[in-house]
Amino acid sequence: MHLSDEEKAMLNGEFGKAKQWAIDHQIKVGEFFDAKDMVAVSQAHMMADPESVGDAGVDFIESIATAGGRVVIPMITDPRGVDLNHYRPLGQTEDMAMIERRFISACETIGIMMTNTCVNYQTIMPPLLGDHVAYGDTGVVIYSNSVCGARSNFEGGPSALAAGLTGRTPRYGLHLDQNRKATRRFQVTSQPTELTEWGILGAVIGRLAGSYWEVPVIEGIERVPTSDEIKHFGAAMASYGSIPLFHIIGITPEAPNLAAVSATELPVTKITDADLEALAGNFADKGEKPDVVVFAAPQLSIVEMEQVASLVNGQRLKLPMIVCTSPQAYGDARRMGFIDKIETAGGTVLEGTCFYNQYAREIGEANGWVRLLSNSAKIVNILGGYGYQPVLASMADCVAAAIHGEIVK
Repeated sequence: MHLSDEEKAMLNGEFGKAKQWAIDHQIKVGEFFDAKDMVAVSQAHMMADPESVGDAGVDFIESIATAGGRVVIPMITDPRGVDLNHYRPLGQTEDMAMIERRFISACETIGIMMTNTCVNYQTIMPPLLGDHVAYGDTGVVIYSNSVCGARSNFEGGPSALAAGLTGRTPRYGLHLDQNRKATRRFQVTSQPTELTEWGILGAVIGRLAGSYWEVPVIEGIERVPTSDEIKHFGAAMASYGSIPLFHIIGITPEAPNLAAVSATELPVTKITDADLEALAGNFADKGEKPDVVVFAAPQLSIVEMEQVASLVNGQRLKLPMIVCTSPQAYGDARRMGFIDKIETAGGTVLEGTCFYNQYAREIGEANGWVRLLSNSAKIVNILGGYGYQPVLASMADCVAAAIHGEIVK
């Protein structure tokens, strides 16, 4: 790789051991992906929940802090694994909380902002068209690439940390123009109408595309989706297909028409009602009794928080209902009374966590939860691997089930 004089100095240890580790790590990643050089990034976003990093990960980030590592660009974090105000009632242990506390302390020493969110594009500082960033969370990356027009690969935790320390990342993958052209062309004939249907459509396209290196372009969407709708659409696509970038003709910024993304000659794959129904076959049937209702993955926006609070409508819940939101939306939701409505009904609102990366298996075992109901196609895709039997339903049907103790329609 071509290195600038500053990057060579980092590698020689002239800026300390932390940056020396960081640039060395980035060179190895770049050489693996045939990157020719580095590109400056404006932000980094790190996935590093305690369930995934464990004691070894905490030891490592503490060593970076002890070595004097300091980030040089705004660096933020994905959802945490423990809400320190709620971990005991959920069945999480003191060891889990201690790992979280140590990790937070080390990150703050390094200068990382503990924003704890996977919807930073809705709450903190959305990147702009053409903005190079180093993001980790799959939902964050696909939204930022596709909807904002920013440029990021899926950065693993160490790679995102390295980007924060050096202010750059290897220039490969989606940082290059040629890799942002469409490779698969899909035509939609049925219009999604609410969040779960957007998630199902994204999941179907993700499953059909099925590779990190594919870039779907979608035709036939007849109206501009809301930020929450396209959030669920992209999160499901990334979950089912490892997709980091999509285009929607006439809607997303890099795709005013097919020619702009080099898609005019691509063969068309139609998304049929049968495709959608096959995935939606996971819907629960009337009379089934879930153990828990979960709203998460992605974290809820302030708009979704208001919707859940309105659906509860002063009634008492018969099922546990977990609602995960960002710290930023949490403050507004508290101020506007949405959290009081949910908690008065018996629900639990978690701040800065997401259900699937907060020891979901251990929480399920501690509470006897197996049958899980959610409106998120992404979380339904993930939690089968954690011992759950997850099923999909709309937000309204999820809340109705929590109120009545069973699926009511």
